[in-house]
Amino acid sequence: MNCIELLFALLVAHALADYAWQGDFMAAAKNRAKPIPGVPFYQPLISHSVIHGGFVALILLNPWLGLAEAIAHGLIDDAKCTGKISFNADQALHVACKILWLAIAILVPGLW
Repeated sequence: MNCIELLFALLVAHALADYAWQGDFMAAAKNRAKPIPGVPFYQPLISHSVIHGGFVALILLNPWLGLAEAIAHGLIDDAKCTGKISFNADQALHVACKILWLAIAILVPGLW
């Protein structure tokens, strides 16, 4: 795949994982500011973040970039849930991360 195809795949995977497949429970349960009783917020937040990381790892064929995505995604979502950043900033940062992972995969020898 070329760079445009890889970026498109990353963005499609993001749209699926953040919108179509996230579900109401996951979206609510990952929010530490409005916790669901009996559900530790970090469990759905980590699960959601690992799904995103898994997509990045599979698309870019690199588990380290997938791990970086999982960590970044969790931190960004937590910042959104706690009101530190807006929804639009959250989405912009997610897209910026996808561009960064792709750039690293292409520019760093031996990663891809």
